[in-house]
Amino acid sequence: MSTREEFLARYGELFEHSPWIVEQAWLSGPFATADELHAALMDVVARASPEQRLALVRAHPELADRVAQAKGLTAASAAEQAAAGLTALSAEEFEKFHQLNRRYRELFGFPFIICVGRHSKTEILAAMQQRLGHTRDQELDEAITQIGAIVALRLASR
Repeated sequence: MSTREEFLARYGELFEHSPWIVEQAWLSGPFATADELHAALMDVVARASPEQRLALVRAHPELADRVAQAKGLTAASAAEQAAAGLTALSAEEFEKFHQLNRRYRELFGFPFIICVGRHSKTEILAAMQQRLGHTRDQELDEAITQIGAIVALRLASR
């Protein structure tokens, strides 16, 4: 990318409602490969304050949430959830996701995050149930890891 504006236009929405990460990573460029860019982006996240990291996690929508779908997910989230079958759930599946989302948010204070592009609907439900047994710190770390995987897939598709 030759200018900051072009860079931000191309990559600014890699992270859910968190363009500050891309803005800060731009200062480390230019990047020869997508892997170099991804490393710089995740370095910004690693250096972020605990409050910024928590805000990043909380910027993500709950999975299979009809309210979020109605309000408008980001284009990337909508496509990822649709590809995983999360926008076409049966009533029983929707209720299961809704219950697990609610329990997870009550326990940890942020939404469950998983790279849906790497998991089936069944695997996502199993991961939700399993991860309810983690500590809050473990889940915050796992959320950041999953965000890194999401961003890697988004970069690969550009």
